[in-house]
Amino acid sequence: MSAREIARLELRLGIRLLQRTTRRLALTELGQAYYPYCVRMLAEVQRAEAFVQQVHQQPAGHVRLQAPVTFGCQCVVPVLNRFLRRHLHINVDLDLTDRSHDRLDDQADLAIVIRSRSPQQGNFRVLSEIEWGLYAAPAYLAQRPAITHPEMLPRHDLLLFHGPAHTAALPFRRDKQRLALDVRSRFRANNSMALLNAALAGSGIAYLPSYMAQEAMARGDIQQLLPEWQMDRLQSYLLLHDTPEPASPVTLLCDALVAALNTG
Repeated sequence: MSAREIARLELRLGIRLLQRTTRRLALTELGQAYYPYCVRMLAEVQRAEAFVQQVHQQPAGHVRLQAPVTFGCQCVVPVLNRFLRRHLHINVDLDLTDRSHDRLDDQADLAIVIRSRSPQQGNFRVLSEIEWGLYAAPAYLAQRPAITHPEMLPRHDLLLFHGPAHTAALPFRRDKQRLALDVRSRFRANNSMALLNAALAGSGIAYLPSYMAQEAMARGDIQQLLPEWQMDRLQSYLLLHDTPEPASPVTLLCDALVAALNTG
């Protein structure tokens, strides 16, 4: 501060802050008491300025994302939680739907689809591969004949998924062997969580994507059957409109989803 500014401050406070001599300046007793408050006020001002600059530099905006229901709950929401903690000024609107679509409409900025083939829409990013398999509770398996080959499945109760990406018969592949097996289904659903819950209850053998079965397998609540046979293998894709601007909220979320879900 200049001498004139200090003089104005002393006039406003009605006290002397400095003891002036021809050779030096020294704080008065009141000046010494007042000085720590000034230091704290200056530090607060500096922190406030740093906060404003940080907020101004951080990306901000709104992103609309569509995703399949169970895949969204199991795989996408954990990614969004980390993303929102990192980007405090970006809001995400997640629309969970199992409606089948091949192109991104105007209701979303990004959409995740699960397909056996690449989308017709040209602008997309590849996410994770999704393998399907057969899973059952130990209690169910203990009461039924052991399964060592797919052709033994008709003796069992199957819990199957019905949807546009699946055929009526269960596909099996091992080396050069190919099977398409028609099996009896006691229960069908268009939601993998429903099938998982039925399997956990011992109602039969569920046909599930691996991401739905991982936690239950780790707990020992279910086990995979015939793991040496490959079944449906689908791919998840992230649909985009025109290439978004670098560092935009859409680009940041797109990059976060690809980094977390692209297992290739």
